[in-house]
Amino acid sequence: MRDRSDIRRKGNGTRPAGVPPARPGPERIPLDILFEDADILAVYKPAGMIVHPAPGHTSGTLVNALLAHCPSIAGVGSVERPGIVHRLDRETSGVMVVAKTGRAYRRLRQMFEAHDSIRKTYLAVLHGAPSPREGTLETLIGRRRWDAKRMAVVERNGQRAVTHWQTLSRRHSLALVEFTIDTGRMHQIRVHAAHLGHPIVGDPLYGDAAADRRLAHPPRRPLLHAVQLCLPHPITGETMTFTAEPPPDLVYAG
Repeated sequence: MRDRSDIRRKGNGTRPAGVPPARPGPERIPLDILFEDADILAVYKPAGMIVHPAPGHTSGTLVNALLAHCPSIAGVGSVERPGIVHRLDRETSGVMVVAKTGRAYRRLRQMFEAHDSIRKTYLAVLHGAPSPREGTLETLIGRRRWDAKRMAVVERNGQRAVTHWQTLSRRHSLALVEFTIDTGRMHQIRVHAAHLGHPIVGDPLYGDAAADRRLAHPPRRPLLHAVQLCLPHPITGETMTFTAEPPPDLVYAG
């Protein structure tokens, strides 16, 4: 079955229907490799790096770097997104896992779609701390009716989203909060943090720009970091845990 994410139709800002996708090329971009074997690769994606080429961003992506490191990934999965089984937003830093073989790709795609054997943990700096100190939020998340770029908590016509939070520390008006998610909806943590009344510092879509400007060190990005990814190895079944240490911009809030 063809991956629907790879279908592009004329009129939506991408390539016209029937035009073959552009094949990304290798680029010698440094990779921070956390783990590698014959089937998978775990990497640290820095803030500011796009995961795969897209309109307006045809180079400098994680995929370009991966193709230089492991050319055989070119034949794994999608032409435009070889090896990619999940994504992080451009300005979100942290750990990602990539498939190096077709068998690993198929199994990882199944796991990320089901989301029942994967544990993803994030750290975020929020304006203020949620009350209570820890808890779970379960809602529907869907696109805003009048703004397709933004997601929102909705009462119907959305997808189930479950987020667990725990406040780790506070410093002045900020809080360092750990999030784990049972589902993988677009912008899930960013939307749920804002819904709790404590948006992520530096978030241009769901945040508090005025509060950001009052900080001694105004953020240059949403302060969200994928700190840990735990999942079964797609071939051996062994439980694998990959950890990416937080960058300096998150540490100051801790």
